Amino acid sequence: MILALGVALVQMVLPMVGAAFGWRGWMAVAEPAAGAQFALLASAFAALTWAFITSDFSLQIVVANSHSAKPMIYKISGTWGNHEGSMLLWALIVALFGAMAAWFGGNLPDTLRARVLSVQAAIGVAFLAFIIFTSNPFARMAVPPFDGQDLNPLLQDPGLAFHPPFLYLGYVGLSMAFSFAVAALIEGRVDAAWGRWVRPWTLAAWVFLTIGIALGSWWAYYELGWGGFWFWDPVENASFMPWLLATALLHSAIVVEKRESLKSWTILLAILAFGFSLIGTFIVRSGLLTSVHAFANDPERGVFILMILAFFTGGALILFAVRAGTMEAKGVFGIASRESALVVNNILLAVACFVVFVGTMWPLLAEMFAGRKLSVGPPFFNAAFTPFMVLLGLVLPVGAMLPWKRAQLGRTAWRLRYVFVAALAIGGLVWAMQTGRSLIGPVGMFLAAWLVMGTAVDLATRTGRGQGRLRRLFRLPRADWGKSVAHAGLGVTMMGIAGLTAWTVEDITVAQVDVPFEVGGYQITLRSVEELRGPNYLSTQAVLDVSRDGNFLVTLTPEKRMYPVAQMPTTEAAIDQSFLRDLYLVIGDQQTSGGWAVRTYIKPLTVWIWIGCALMALGGTLSLSDRRFRVAAGARKTRAVPAE
Repeated sequence: MILALGVALVQMVLPMVGAAFGWRGWMAVAEPAAGAQFALLASAFAALTWAFITSDFSLQIVVANSHSAKPMIYKISGTWGNHEGSMLLWALIVALFGAMAAWFGGNLPDTLRARVLSVQAAIGVAFLAFIIFTSNPFARMAVPPFDGQDLNPLLQDPGLAFHPPFLYLGYVGLSMAFSFAVAALIEGRVDAAWGRWVRPWTLAAWVFLTIGIALGSWWAYYELGWGGFWFWDPVENASFMPWLLATALLHSAIVVEKRESLKSWTILLAILAFGFSLIGTFIVRSGLLTSVHAFANDPERGVFILMILAFFTGGALILFAVRAGTMEAKGVFGIASRESALVVNNILLAVACFVVFVGTMWPLLAEMFAGRKLSVGPPFFNAAFTPFMVLLGLVLPVGAMLPWKRAQLGRTAWRLRYVFVAALAIGGLVWAMQTGRSLIGPVGMFLAAWLVMGTAVDLATRTGRGQGRLRRLFRLPRADWGKSVAHAGLGVTMMGIAGLTAWTVEDITVAQVDVPFEVGGYQITLRSVEELRGPNYLSTQAVLDVSRDGNFLVTLTPEKRMYPVAQMPTTEAAIDQSFLRDLYLVIGDQQTSGGWAVRTYIKPLTVWIWIGCALMALGGTLSLSDRRFRVAAGARKTRAVPAE
């Protein structure tokens, strides 16, 4: 790690100076330095992983977060299931993105590539210094104990084993967009080529962040036993805010690439997206806000991270203020145009992010400045955030079909008339069927149908008229397919959220053995409660049979686990999952009557939340595989050659 810090310092200084004076030799240092920094940190991370695999209790971090009886997958995930190891993973991913920019950025202008790698190295320097001086993962025990203290039992789960790496790939991936933005500000030039170069990095980060958030949501749903997929927890919000800004950045970068407009706004979004990633890191690791997901560490480390946040975000914003005048917009567009629709998209996403930020930080600000303890929970976020997503869903199908520069809004809307009527009919049907419940269900179904069918119409209009439309459909660029799949995925996710929110049935019953009880048309019978022993836990497991209309459906086995080493209990829900509903059972404590508390949820359409997230990630991946992203970087050089 110390060697990597030294290499990062060289990579930070020499290429930046070389770019300023046009010294090619100094600029050329960036590429091998980026590769060397990544190799050094990869070896350090491999050493730490090996210490966890072999239960090397001479390391403090292994003692505090592992145990010899723990299953192998959780020994490996224990490497990043703690503050020090996760920070080393963060630094490794910073170096990985820098190395990839060095390896695959050969078509970038020399000065821009040097400056991008220099800024990326500066981020690495900051976090490596933080790790080495405050959070050393290789601190050793004077007298190694016989065994460890085990990993937090809540983290011993497959979903959460892979959640942090994907989340960090998203968080840290936004550092590349930040590096491109700062490098462009230093050069004083933002053009269409810059928009093409920054989009793949932002898209990759957005895909990873989408997968990471979806995995975390899935884990919370089935592991915590409360039956929800999102609680507006501060740490959940800390990952969601960069996702909202990255989504806005993706769309504004398109305008820079196509029309050379929104330059200043796009640069600002790139700075803020990474800035909110740093804010998330600060929230998780400072102990400032409590959360089931947080690393509750001492405030001194939080101050160090706050200094990193202030330096990079504050410094970039000052540079932005100084250089804003050089980013003159060239493209002119009308009020009715795709550019305007993307501006509306950006405004809605940015304001939604601001709402989440205010709700997350308000309790802290109220306590600091007014001495009052406040709680801002789901009711506030649902009421304040939902309208912006509804508006976004309404605008999206029309905006995606508008032509660039100048459009006839009525003509585009007319193409979607049948889709709108069909979506309205679906919403009306749901309203009639649910007999006077909340509007969430009908509105959600309408938006889902509007988005999915609108996306299909958008794809169909790109194939032209006449014969061979199907053949032309499959020959469309992957970026077009990716956009459509991602937009449809958003609609599918909205459908799942609306179904779960509007029509969940919940029941708490004291169940007696072999005495059936009924919830939402299902007959549930507690057959037995058994005491079992797992690899590193003791389990109380209930066996419940589920039937409907006299027909047996499934046997479910919810558990309560106790981890003796960590002295911590966990709840393991049992879920019968289908495309239309989830039957969700949780076993509680034994009652004085001899029965057992059983919590039952019937949750319609829940699985579609994560199917929609998977579709969004798939859409981003399809767009990322588009050939135009691979050759766009060379377009600038190609245009520089005079045509004969």
